[in-house]
Amino acid sequence: MATVNGCNIPEDLLYDVDPEANAFTWAKDNGDGTYTVGLTSVAAAMAGRLVAYTPKKAGKVIERRKSIATIESGKWVGPVPTPLTGEVVEINEALKGNPALANDDPYGAGWIAKIKPTNPEEINSLLKGQAAVDALTKVINEKGIKCG
Repeated sequence: MATVNGCNIPEDLLYDVDPEANAFTWAKDNGDGTYTVGLTSVAAAMAGRLVAYTPKKAGKVIERRKSIATIESGKWVGPVPTPLTGEVVEINEALKGNPALANDDPYGAGWIAKIKPTNPEEINSLLKGQAAVDALTKVINEKGIKCG
C-alpha cells in the first residue's frame, strides 16, 4: 500500500480520480458480479469528519459519476459520484449510524455502496496500481492534503 502525506492508497483497488469532476472514489471487484464502492482517504480528508450519509436506495440504477450517496461534514455537503454505471445492490447500514467510519476506515468498514455494473467496459477506464498512486499523489500535493 502506498502512503502519501498520511493518505493510504491501496494498490489492489480500482480508482476514479478526476479533480474537475470531484471524483475521488474506489471500486473493488467482489468476484460475484458486484463491486464495492467507497471514498478514497484523500476524499475523506478533503470532506472532513462526516456527520451524515444518505445513500440511494437499493435497486436504483445510477450512471457513472452521478451521485450514489450524499455525505455531509461540518464544512461540506456533497455527492459521492459512483465510479461505474450500475444498479445499487446494497448500502452500508453501519455508515448510517456512524458516518465517520468513512473517515476512519475508508477502504474497509466505511464503504459507501455495492453496485452491479451495467456497463462493464467502464471498468477499463478506472486507474489501478501505480497510475492510481500517481494521480492521487498529484491531487494530494496540489491541494496540500494531509490524512490522519
